[in-house]
Amino acid sequence: MSGDNGKGADEDVVIIGAGAAGIAAARRLQAIRPDLSILLLEAGDRLGGRAWTVGLPGASDIALDLGCGWLHGARTNAWTAIAEKVGLTVDRTPAPWNGGRRLQRDGVDIHAAQAAIGGYFERLDSHGGDDTDLAAMLEPGNAWNGQIRAIGTYITGAELERSSVVDYNRYDPGPGPDWRVRQGYGTLISLYGRPVPARLGVEVSRIDHRHAGRIGIETNQGVLSARAVLVTVSTNMLAAEKIAFDPPLPDKTEAAARLPLGLADKLFLGLAHPQALPTDTHMLGSISRGSTGTYQLRPLGAAAVEAYFAGDLAHDLEREGRQAAFSFAADELAAEFGADIRRELSLAAISAWAAEPYIGGSYSYAEPGASDLRGVLAAPHDGRIFFAGEACSHSRYSTAHGAYETGVAAADGIAGSLSRKA
Repeated sequence: MSGDNGKGADEDVVIIGAGAAGIAAARRLQAIRPDLSILLLEAGDRLGGRAWTVGLPGASDIALDLGCGWLHGARTNAWTAIAEKVGLTVDRTPAPWNGGRRLQRDGVDIHAAQAAIGGYFERLDSHGGDDTDLAAMLEPGNAWNGQIRAIGTYITGAELERSSVVDYNRYDPGPGPDWRVRQGYGTLISLYGRPVPARLGVEVSRIDHRHAGRIGIETNQGVLSARAVLVTVSTNMLAAEKIAFDPPLPDKTEAAARLPLGLADKLFLGLAHPQALPTDTHMLGSISRGSTGTYQLRPLGAAAVEAYFAGDLAHDLEREGRQAAFSFAADELAAEFGADIRRELSLAAISAWAAEPYIGGSYSYAEPGASDLRGVLAAPHDGRIFFAGEACSHSRYSTAHGAYETGVAAADGIAGSLSRKA
């Protein structure tokens, strides 16, 4: 069970990082190689990584996902079937981009906006030249460029100038709409990890693979050894060399540095009177600014608003603090619903993923020219050190099911590399 450590220092497989990839790999190995001893190490105090569910204050049965929240490509997303298998509820209410409710604003030329935004994404899709950044596909002077910029930050977590067109075009979450888990995506992933032997609060500082045979793993709680190691920490942690490899693995460090984590933060606002806002309705804070929030009003009927900030705006609000984020969201909501809405709002929960010491951001994007480095990052080293995580996915990066798939692939590689004991 989680937290059970069987404190032996020697394992067959040590997995570093208890997010979606690490948990998926551990469960896969348990299923296909029950002869192997497995230990999952997590520097933080919980399972789930960038999947994290908390309860709405005063209504703890209402799940708020501070990290990933949508089952993208839900019909083929492995987490959908897992959720149903473990008894959680998959809600099939359409997402805003799949035909769900959107707030209709007076005086806004919806057709012009749709044409401009659609034209931008058509230019991305049809780009066949050398890689460039997403900003290069903007039409200078287009009145809707601000909204396009905002949407771009929600997709990559970074400003358009930093993100690769080629990588964007490789993204494919799989067929199917986007659904939600009523009890929370974070609840689902942590629940799936419970059968795995895991130790929390274990910070890995060095992986010693100088010698044939066993690999040394130095931690704040002593030294372990393993026949194989799976590293699933974020690209920001790898690029910062929070874990030292001995000998170094410069190809991994360099790949991680060019596949950095963007930033997307969530702020949940409690509603004193739920009827003050429409149910499960989406709105943009501003239709003209690039630095704006996107809001899901009363998600799944909850007495709450989910505000989503990304890119430079998210970094700015993290630095300024939770009250600044609350004020920013309240101002944008008041601009649409009137000043009285402020009295309805309270701060329920907020993320600060850039400040998370063992993660450092939200989901990876590729700098122009760096998309192929996802494969470099994912490649095993010497048949003993393996890598997984959303950034290792060629086409499902930034998603929890992309992380799951890379974890399963790494587990299959480990299973094939380790001989069975006599």
